[in-house]
Amino acid sequence: MTHSTTGIYILGNDVVFDQLVALLNSIEANVGSHMPILIIPYDDRLEQVRQEIVHRPQVTLFEDQEAIARWETFATQVWQLHPTTRLAWQHDNGFQVYRLGMHRRFCTLDGPFERYIYLDADTLVLNSLDPILTALQTNDWVAYDFQHNDPTHVFNLDSPALESWLKRNQLQRHDESSSEALQAHLFCAGMYASHSGLFTPQRCEQLLKTLAAGDVECLYWKAPDQSILNYMVMQSQASFCNLAHQLPPEQVTGCCVTSPHFVVRNHHVYDRNVLLTYLHYIGVPA
Repeated sequence: MTHSTTGIYILGNDVVFDQLVALLNSIEANVGSHMPILIIPYDDRLEQVRQEIVHRPQVTLFEDQEAIARWETFATQVWQLHPTTRLAWQHDNGFQVYRLGMHRRFCTLDGPFERYIYLDADTLVLNSLDPILTALQTNDWVAYDFQHNDPTHVFNLDSPALESWLKRNQLQRHDESSSEALQAHLFCAGMYASHSGLFTPQRCEQLLKTLAAGDVECLYWKAPDQSILNYMVMQSQASFCNLAHQLPPEQVTGCCVTSPHFVVRNHHVYDRNVLLTYLHYIGVPA
């Protein structure tokens, strides 16, 4: 595809085909058919996906196998450093990272879009994405979620290495717990926005060194890609904005489908009379 300034990445395959089509439809309806979209393959199950995007000229399959291999290698190097997973994920045919395909979202980090929004396939875009793109003008990384309410699904809060890392990066005051210090920095890997080139090969090599020096014990292996991505953003001290913190309180909405207080009116979803930006079907099987 030709180089584009702004675009959307989606991670998907035929297993989540119905969700993927719904997401593509929602983007066309609420953002427009002009927005370039790249689908990053979770794996090789792509027959239905290939057939579908033939009819969507703005949608392309990400087929840079070199980039996919590079980021899978990076993820594998990270988890081979981890004392628990190094043993738990060792099989007869070698070391296999849990949900390795989820780490392919890292291809967004140096992909063809100069600035981009990443979306999991199990989301629906329900409103303009302009507030996210506007925040990206003054920040390296933008999120809009409430993952900070559950840091246990990002980092290992029981690890002594976590407090050491937070203090070393001046993210924690002496009167705070690890959980409190993380509140302003965590994000869900199901939706984020950033700029291409933020993580150069040199920066990734440096990240591997700090992880090898002990930081790897901070990572939460049951959400492996999310844990690494949060570490990368925080360790690099990228400027970060979570719209859940930054927007005026009366404009903030939730995004999780399990939230009990959303209201549907005229085929639109509202949170306290404010239209949702996106809806994430997190935890709902395909």
